[in-house]
Amino acid sequence: MNPMRSLLLAGSRSAWLERQATTRRFVKLAVRRFMPGETLDEALVAAGEQNRLGIAVTLTHLGENLRDKSEADAVLAHYQTVLERIRGANLNAEVSVKPTQLGLDIDAAMCTEYTRTLAEAARVHGSRLWIDMEGSAYTQTTLQLYRKMRETHTNVGLCLQAYLRRTRADLETLLPLGPAIRIVKGAYAEPAELAFTDKHEVDENFHWMAERLWSAQARANGAWATLGTHDTVLIGKLEGTALRLGVGAKDYEYAMLYGIQRGEQQRLAKSGRIVRVLISYGAHWFPWYMRRLAERPANLLFVAKSMFSG
Repeated sequence: MNPMRSLLLAGSRSAWLERQATTRRFVKLAVRRFMPGETLDEALVAAGEQNRLGIAVTLTHLGENLRDKSEADAVLAHYQTVLERIRGANLNAEVSVKPTQLGLDIDAAMCTEYTRTLAEAARVHGSRLWIDMEGSAYTQTTLQLYRKMRETHTNVGLCLQAYLRRTRADLETLLPLGPAIRIVKGAYAEPAELAFTDKHEVDENFHWMAERLWSAQARANGAWATLGTHDTVLIGKLEGTALRLGVGAKDYEYAMLYGIQRGEQQRLAKSGRIVRVLISYGAHWFPWYMRRLAERPANLLFVAKSMFSG
């Protein structure tokens, strides 16, 4: 693993570094590159702006590994409000949740109940509820959660990480369900025995996953691929594969982070592809932000420029 990536991922788990960083004006300024603000109001304004550009949105409220039921209750209520406001504003937007936000560390049955409540609220809204994938310690329980959700709701999607060695087998077991899968490369610190450390291997696994979701049988079952990447080389390869397999431009979508590769987002949207921007917001942004830097350490240059420009 790249030493800088390892350092940033280690830093994402440091309570001391979080206290230092979250009080620094230049860090908060740099974070604005990746998120429009900490409040839902700011996120919804940004969502409207994206929609006007022809780009759909996924909203996620930052925070994870909650240990108190009252916190999970508050997250549930918050996301119910988010879905109501999306509906009221007629936004092209979905919601993505982390299982540990909904109390997975507290009570798995409660997490299942809360996730199903949100899946039903999203169904009424006419949208999909996405279940995020967290670190590898949660992979199996998150897969189980997704399977339980699919027993009652087909409007639920699951994030799978291309850097995990187990992901190919996991995807194969899910294909009979006709799943909606958001493929990402992965942004947690994982040991080499669990995750690929070479970028080429991760990219190859990512491409393989898309190709499997685009197979004739998977598509006949209703499978859907959301491609979570900013890598223009990989995007070019995926476009070629979609063309070869006869997958139409509206039969899949790209998912990119707010503020990253804006030109590429608009290029793809103008070319007829479905593009969905992930808008994250909330006060608990530090671990998430450090993982974003770890995905592309060159973003540290932006932080340095922000520091010296005021």
